[in-house]
Amino acid sequence: MIKKINSHKNHITAVSGILIVLGYIVKLAGMGSIRDVLLIIASILAGIPIAIKAWQALRMRAFSIELLVTIAVIGALYLREYTESSVVTFLFLFGAYLEARTLEKTRSSLKSLIEMAPQEATVLKDNKEVNVPVDEIEVGDRIIVRSGGKIAVDGTIISGKATINEAAITGESVPASKKENDRVFSGTIVDNGFIEMIAEKVGDDTTFAKIIELVEEAQEAKSKAQRFLDKFANIYTPAIVIMSIAVFLITRDLHLSITFLVISCPGALVIGAPVSNVAGIGNGAKNGVLIKGGDVMDRFSKVDTLVFDKTGTLTKGKPEVTDIRVFNNIEENELLKLVAEAETISEHHLGQTIVKEAYLRKIDLKNEPENVRIIKGNGIIALVEGKVLVVGNRKLMDLENITVIHEISEYAIEREKKGNTAIFAAVDGKIAGIFSIADQIRDDAKASLSQMRRNGIKKIIMLTGDNRHTAELVANVLELDEFYAELLPQNKVEYVKRLKDEGRMVAMAGDGINDAPAIATADIGLAMGEGGTDVSMETADVVLMADKLSQFSHAYSLAKATMRNMKQNIFIAVAVVFILLGGVLMGSIHLASGMFIHEASILVVILNAMRLIKFKV
Repeated sequence: MIKKINSHKNHITAVSGILIVLGYIVKLAGMGSIRDVLLIIASILAGIPIAIKAWQALRMRAFSIELLVTIAVIGALYLREYTESSVVTFLFLFGAYLEARTLEKTRSSLKSLIEMAPQEATVLKDNKEVNVPVDEIEVGDRIIVRSGGKIAVDGTIISGKATINEAAITGESVPASKKENDRVFSGTIVDNGFIEMIAEKVGDDTTFAKIIELVEEAQEAKSKAQRFLDKFANIYTPAIVIMSIAVFLITRDLHLSITFLVISCPGALVIGAPVSNVAGIGNGAKNGVLIKGGDVMDRFSKVDTLVFDKTGTLTKGKPEVTDIRVFNNIEENELLKLVAEAETISEHHLGQTIVKEAYLRKIDLKNEPENVRIIKGNGIIALVEGKVLVVGNRKLMDLENITVIHEISEYAIEREKKGNTAIFAAVDGKIAGIFSIADQIRDDAKASLSQMRRNGIKKIIMLTGDNRHTAELVANVLELDEFYAELLPQNKVEYVKRLKDEGRMVAMAGDGINDAPAIATADIGLAMGEGGTDVSMETADVVLMADKLSQFSHAYSLAKATMRNMKQNIFIAVAVVFILLGGVLMGSIHLASGMFIHEASILVVILNAMRLIKFKV
């Protein structure tokens, strides 16, 4: 019965409104008694769903706004104020309807994401193309996507090439060019071209599904302000009931006390914070930024110190071998082959850069390394083709008692001063060569950092495991306040802790893997998502899906704007309540007019929050 009533709430509102209009029409016709009957029916009809919600809240030991309205309507009916009882119930239901419709719009970003989810895909089975529902796709299936088609799952292209619109994932409107061996993601669209791909992540494991899940969770997660207002409402409601009784005892005016009761409803106050939160998080999702909840938004807005990793964060994360210098009469390609074979099992981006260079030179890497030891933050030691290879930085050479003569050291310093990372390679205890690897600074880095300084960031620091010379070059170009080089992951954690101990609000940005400990330690952890890796999504509070620092700047500005919007809404709500209460006590505002203003204030705070949907830096 209750479900049926709630499902027809909009119809009840419409009927109630019609009855009120008919009541005034028959009054003009001189049938005052019929008018009263129509208004009483309208009051009771619209009052039923309100009373049900009040009763449900009471059963949960909560004092709701609906309880105040229910008491007020009963009082108005008792006083034979049928106009006010009917208008109050109608306005309350109509206000709730408008709130719901407007709140839908604040969630439009999430809704548009969900609508972009693909429903079916073309799968190759026995060399025949078959259209199957997305839910039936399995890992390992070969999928065909043509121009205009949506990619249904995450996977890797095995043939073909295409320009792909990845706006649903990254927030980027410019299509990305994809070819063989490139990764593609569910929810993206092939603008032009043809691809055949292998399904690697399906169903709820896809990046697109995780984004929707994270945004939904974030929009439900409450900020500190919301949690306070929820507690406040539970105290405020019974306090208002007591105060309205006090007003009656003092004035002996039941009408005044009932009006006081209704006008004091904190509707705009309760809804003001969550609607700002929902709109802000929705804007972030639309622009390729995942902000995990209202509490994260609150803390992010207070950040005054930014800490960055270098490689893959301030730089593009696509390093290239720029030079190989060999020593001790070893051939360049021979050394490259040995080092690349040792690095095949390494997950470090510099090691993989060397492997990539070997593949580009079409060197066959057929020998698997043996007795491998990965020295975290320093390099790798392995046995390859019967030779002991030590590959890494100066610290590793020192640890292994490998002599670096002055000539070699000077060459390494020279390369580092030019922005390269110098990787030492020793074979059987002697330096055999130096690999120079360079990574370009992100194009948007300088402008984004400047924007964040203008928005309130006081200090920007870089922590890197790279050499001091390369770190200094990057720091100087980006005009950073401080930098610390040749750090291990635990050293980064120590620096973040030190900054927090100094009373700073710290945001740490990294790649979400090597920097996970420091990201977790910071007040706000931010990861460069690169299509949303599992680790980055799980570790960080904020994930940038397009790996662009301009998104970081947008996220920080958005957090500030959202908290500013939330405070504006709270101010509007409180101001309206005080104005209305003053008007009631002075006798200038009555029940129906006060309810109208009250509902209008709710819409004002919602519309104010909706400005966040279109927010841009």
